[in-house]
Amino acid sequence: MTPKTRLDGLAIMLMIALCMLFGLNQIVVKFALEGISPMMQAGLRSMGATLLLLIWMRWRGERILYNDGAIGWGVLIGALFTADFFFMYLALVHTSASHVTLFLYTSPFWVVLGAHLFLPNERMRLLQMIGLMIAFAGIAIAFGGSGSGDTTIKGDLLALAGAICWALTTLVIKIAPQRSQSAARVLLYQLAVSAILFPLLSVLMSEPGIFEPTIAVFSALLFQIVMIALVGYMGWFWLLTQYPAGTLSSFTFLTPLFGVLAAWLVLDEPLTLQLIGALMLVGAGIYLVNKPRSKGR
Repeated sequence: MTPKTRLDGLAIMLMIALCMLFGLNQIVVKFALEGISPMMQAGLRSMGATLLLLIWMRWRGERILYNDGAIGWGVLIGALFTADFFFMYLALVHTSASHVTLFLYTSPFWVVLGAHLFLPNERMRLLQMIGLMIAFAGIAIAFGGSGSGDTTIKGDLLALAGAICWALTTLVIKIAPQRSQSAARVLLYQLAVSAILFPLLSVLMSEPGIFEPTIAVFSALLFQIVMIALVGYMGWFWLLTQYPAGTLSSFTFLTPLFGVLAAWLVLDEPLTLQLIGALMLVGAGIYLVNKPRSKGR
């Protein structure tokens, strides 16, 4: 199938569905935290998703075990992926799902900033700089609405650290040999390494593990494994192979919007004017940062 030069109705519907799905991620994790400690939950998620991904790759006839000459890079990508979710899961213990969603999706700005500083061929455009400034104004407003509690501010900072690790993962993939490998293999490195590291972190942190094994808790975990870690990621990677990456990325401003709305509707988290203002600014910044170049520029 030849990659398309513009989005059609199918791509638009799939992108909106993926943004809704990824926006639900923090809410589902929050549910599962009622019965499974953070690192154990992240480990079970990665282990389950790794198994399903291996089955899927095998079914497609993709070779799994071979020396691709990029093991070291793969481990680094997996470690950064682990750090991203390490901070995200801990953040959800200390602050609201809406705040975690907002701060986590500042990742595109750190990617653009990092690429500008370290990748000579990816200098920031004026529109991206404007988007960056708008988004950072939104982040400042969000921190201003964190309240006086040290716990909430700690959670917000942890979510921000997760966003930076997510950005670092993206930047490393841009320069690593993995950039020329299949989407499934790149995802396999991330899931497999995190499936090993998260249980070790759980033991080192003396977590209780599974302490409230209810149907709701395991349903939330299963949703993360199947719908987000496998279907969501593979759907995104498939879209990247069929449609322009820049145009697809411009839709990601919808994800924090869906996430905050879902936290309000499902978890009954407060939807303050400060949070709405911060969300609008961050969403506008994401759109401008990812907006494709106009022809001739």
